[in-house]
Amino acid sequence: MERTLIQDLTKNVGKEVLLQGWVQELRNLSKIKFIILRDRSGDMQTLAFKGETPDDAFNLIDTVTNESVVEIVGIPKENKESRWGIEVMINSIKVLSESAVPLPIDNSDKSQTNIDKRLDFRFLDTRNKKHHAIFTVRSKISKIVTNFLDGKGFTNINTPKITTLGVESGAELFKVDYFGKPIYLSQSPQIYKQMFVAGGFERVYEIAPVFRAEKSHTTRHLTEFTGVDFEMGFIKDETEIMDLIEEMFIDLVTMLKKEAGDELTLLGVEHTVPTKIPRMTMKEAKEMLKAKGRSYKDDDDLDPEGEKLLGKLVKKKFDSDFVFVTNFPWEIRPFYHMKPEDDPKGTKSFDLLFNGVEICTGAQREHRLDILSEQAKEKGMDMKDMVKYAEIFKYGCPPHGGVGFGLDRITQRLLQLDNIREAVLLPRDPERMDP
Repeated sequence: MERTLIQDLTKNVGKEVLLQGWVQELRNLSKIKFIILRDRSGDMQTLAFKGETPDDAFNLIDTVTNESVVEIVGIPKENKESRWGIEVMINSIKVLSESAVPLPIDNSDKSQTNIDKRLDFRFLDTRNKKHHAIFTVRSKISKIVTNFLDGKGFTNINTPKITTLGVESGAELFKVDYFGKPIYLSQSPQIYKQMFVAGGFERVYEIAPVFRAEKSHTTRHLTEFTGVDFEMGFIKDETEIMDLIEEMFIDLVTMLKKEAGDELTLLGVEHTVPTKIPRMTMKEAKEMLKAKGRSYKDDDDLDPEGEKLLGKLVKKKFDSDFVFVTNFPWEIRPFYHMKPEDDPKGTKSFDLLFNGVEICTGAQREHRLDILSEQAKEKGMDMKDMVKYAEIFKYGCPPHGGVGFGLDRITQRLLQLDNIREAVLLPRDPERMDP
C-alpha cells in the first residue's frame, strides 16, 4: 500500500489508507485511545476503540512515546464534531523509530523554550507548526522571487564564495587560510554580477550565502546570511531598478497571500498588497525627520531609530509600509556607485525600507573606467590593486545597476518576527557556530 499524506485524507474517506508521521499527542481514555499524527502536510486525529481495534494495535499504543515515528493503517471517516471534519479509525500501528523521553525542548504550541535552546535542537523545533510555517513561507518567498526574475529575462548564476577579490569594506571580510595563501569568504557577489553583465548575460541574479565579519549582536544581523542579488545592464538610470524592485515586491506580497495564505493566517500575519511605493530623496527624508526633532548632517546616514520613525511617518502620510529613500550622500556609499552629473556629493543610489527597516540597497554603478578610477582615489583606493575588477570595464561594459537584499531579513520583516534568527534554520552570529 502506498503512503497517503494527511492533506489527501478527504479524498479517501471510507478507504483504507497508510499514514506515516510523528506522534504529536497521545490521549488514553481507557476504552478510547487517541493519537494526533503529524506529517509534512498537516496533522490528523486517529482513534483506537477497545473491542473494535485489533488488540495488538490497541495495546501497542500504550508503549508509544511522543515524537516517535509511526506507521498507521486505518480508515478515514467523516466526523463534523472533529476540528478536522474527519478522523481515522486505526486498524494497525507500527513503530518505525521510537523517540526518547523526555524531549530536550518543548515543541508544543504553548512552548516557552527560549530561542537559544530551540536552536540547539532545531530539528525538533521545526516540528512545531508555527515554526515549520516560517520556513514554508521562506521557501515560497525564494520561489516567487526566482520566478519573477526568470520572467524578466535574468540568468541565475553561481559565484565563488572563496575569493581574493573584494570591492566592499575590508573590515567585514572573513580571512581564510587557503593552502597557505590568504583569501576571504565572499561578502558580496557584486564584482561577479558586474563581470557577467559585461559578459553578455545583461541580466543576472544569485540567491546564495554571504559572509560578513561584523561582531554585531542585533536582532537583524548575522555573520552568514542568504543574499538575493541581481544586476541589470543597459539601464537609463537607477529609477529603472527601483521600478523593477517595486514590481517585484508587489508580486511577492500578492503571490504570498495566494500561495501561503494558510501559513500567514497561522502566524497571525496580514499584509495589504502595495500598488505604488512612494519615493523620497535622503534630503526630503531628513527634513521630515527634522520636523519631528531628529537632526542629521548632510553626509550622515539614517540610524535605525531614524528609519523606524520615518517608517511611521511614511505610513501616516502615504499609507504605505514601503518607501524608497534615494540620492544617498557619496560619503557613505561605495566608490563604484555612480554620481549624478549635477551633484558630485550625491549618488544614484537608494534604500528600500519596509515598516521602518532597511531591507534592500541598490544603485546605478559607474561603468566608465576613468571615472571609476577617480572615484576609487577619492575613497583612498587604487584600481591598480583591483586589476581583475578594472578589467571588467576595460573591454566594453554597458550602463548597469542592481540591488542586494537578505532573504532572511525579508522573511523576518514580512512575518513580523522579533529576531532574524527565527527566520534562519541554523543561524550564524558571533556567538553561534553550531549545530
